[in-house]
Amino acid sequence: MSLSIAGKSAIVTGAAKGIGLAIARHFVNRGARVMFADADEARLAEEVASIAAEDGPARYFAGDLSQKLTLANLLSATVDAFERVDILVNAQRTVLLTEDALNPDDPSIEATLRQNLLPALKLSQMAARRMIAQAERDEQTEGPVGAIINVSTLAARRAQPGLLAYSLAGAALDQATRSLAVVLAPERIRVNGIGIASVMSASLQATLKDKPDWSDSVVAGTPLGRIATPTEVADVAQFLASDGAGFVTGQILGVDGGRSVVDPVSVPAY
Repeated sequence: MSLSIAGKSAIVTGAAKGIGLAIARHFVNRGARVMFADADEARLAEEVASIAAEDGPARYFAGDLSQKLTLANLLSATVDAFERVDILVNAQRTVLLTEDALNPDDPSIEATLRQNLLPALKLSQMAARRMIAQAERDEQTEGPVGAIINVSTLAARRAQPGLLAYSLAGAALDQATRSLAVVLAPERIRVNGIGIASVMSASLQATLKDKPDWSDSVVAGTPLGRIATPTEVADVAQFLASDGAGFVTGQILGVDGGRSVVDPVSVPAY
């Protein structure tokens, strides 16, 4: 079983910080060529400058990924830089709390779907079309054509006060993962998800700054008894992107220390 992604070309969104950054760095360290994508141009430039020469294995693209034109430009920039796209990791996530779940005018639901679901779905569709075109151009009649990975959340399956919008977007993304997996299976493109919890993501880090006492609650509610590092999610992303996961598609692989199999605790499921 080969877990190698060396020589592959990847796009990683949300790559300016947290889990997205960890995955993008990890892929570069494993020999992949990676386009770091995010809205935060300053942080992207700083991170990529420490990795890449002008023609090196890492580039960055800054823009509002909720805009379709930005997504098209991201894909074009990746092809210009690396000539192809083999792997897409949708790791961009925004956690917006729902202040009033009974208020139909609460903007959090539409905003969270616009930021968490739609960019991942549209970019997956666009990247898949590119992967298919590459295979046709290369007259590739067998073997894997591409891999798409969506970073999701335990909140997609667990309801908690204040997380209505985030949970809806996560559940929708998980179903998009399964649906696209079925659509793209005949094209030899695999689509999987990573459902995280008890991982030191940027959002959890921000939460713990405001509520440091929650750290003990997160640890207590996690069977493995700790908070994971983003690098541990990156290891799973590499597996799902590699030929070692060649018969894995349509799955949401939990990276949550066992939280999804025990009774929930009153801490955020992200």
